[in-house]
Amino acid sequence: MRYLPHTEASRAAMLKTIGVSSIKDLFAGVRDDLFDAPLDNPSDPMPEWQVLRDLSALASQNRTAQSGPFFLGAGVYHHHVPASVDAIIGRGEFLTSYTPYQPEISQGTLQYLFEFQTQVAEITGLDVANASLYDGSTSLVEAVLMAARFTKRKNVLIAETLHPHYAETLETYRPLAGLTIHNYDVEGLEQALSEDVACVVFSYPDFLGNVRDYRALAEACHARGILVVAVVTEILALGALMPPGEWGADIVAAEGQSLGNSMNFGGPHLGLLACREKFLRQMPGRLCGETVDAEGRRSFVLTLSTREQHIRRDKATSNICTNSGLCALAFCVHLSLLGQEGYQKLAILNHRRAVWAAERLSALSGVTLLTPTFFNEFTLRLPHRAHDVLAYLHDRDIIGGLDLGRFRPEWSHDALIAVTELCDDAAVNALVEGIAAYLARPK
Repeated sequence: MRYLPHTEASRAAMLKTIGVSSIKDLFAGVRDDLFDAPLDNPSDPMPEWQVLRDLSALASQNRTAQSGPFFLGAGVYHHHVPASVDAIIGRGEFLTSYTPYQPEISQGTLQYLFEFQTQVAEITGLDVANASLYDGSTSLVEAVLMAARFTKRKNVLIAETLHPHYAETLETYRPLAGLTIHNYDVEGLEQALSEDVACVVFSYPDFLGNVRDYRALAEACHARGILVVAVVTEILALGALMPPGEWGADIVAAEGQSLGNSMNFGGPHLGLLACREKFLRQMPGRLCGETVDAEGRRSFVLTLSTREQHIRRDKATSNICTNSGLCALAFCVHLSLLGQEGYQKLAILNHRRAVWAAERLSALSGVTLLTPTFFNEFTLRLPHRAHDVLAYLHDRDIIGGLDLGRFRPEWSHDALIAVTELCDDAAVNALVEGIAAYLARPK
């Protein structure tokens, strides 16, 4: 039987905190007919083969990146994942949910997490990385909470070109942490610095694709004891750009989906978090370390479990209870297969293809490139509403990018285009010809 631990008193307390008086009020935004509508399920039992056939028919209605030319990015990117990644992560010594608290029976898990942490620290240019988080947006939240704890300050400055979904996730946590968040354009961040600011947050590259030089801003922050939090939504970019740790970032919060993990309709994905060594004790999650056993053999241990949920939960730095182990393993395997040279070459390939596509698209009449310096993602201003142009392309099996008008009215004519190594010449030609056809339609 079900065990429901909530008493009437505890339910009433939760409802009061939310600000409603009853369960019915909690669901007031849902139409009544949806509660009463019968589910369209078959009334009779079905054989297994028929269930599988019907579910496959439903799944075939999904539009995927393989359905046609695909230029959607904005934090989730269409990269090739080598078949060897799935083959390796499916091995028995890795494919386990066992939490590595007992090193004598979890050396495989501990080793790949140690290697993963080393990789993340190296590509971000920072001293230490943890054993991963849920995704990039929750990594950002943890980075800001780290900064607030370390500085004992509550004001947070974020750039307006931070990914909107990341900003929304941070806003969800803000009241619980007692933070005050201030939004500025990038140029206004330095003027807003003061001695009561915990950290400054911006994307690298930013949500619109811009790659900026943040060294002067980082120096100004450090002069006031303010931590610099860099957000990286496309981790492949660090194969071509200067690592954030080298230009002054104190903490990097990133999304690792681009390596080893397919888009999966939005998840599960992989949060990366790296920082300077002096902030290590403020990190959430787990840290795996290398040592030797009693016989002097190389071995791995869980060096630090900073959330301390087993003993002193009230002292925990976070309520994160996962290390996204399988996604972290896929990341680690993919990056190991690429190696340093392959990682850099793949990044350069992405950049070159994006530059070529941007040149072709901005040559169309009335189309303007708004992103002068970018990695593999850029913003175009179209002579018509981006929603209408992208809908026209969609009807022709071309996923032409993201309508930025979804986020701000002043961006209604702007489209965000992501070009990866999988956007071949035929795909780029189809996108250019599709937009040209829309612009040439009779008025």
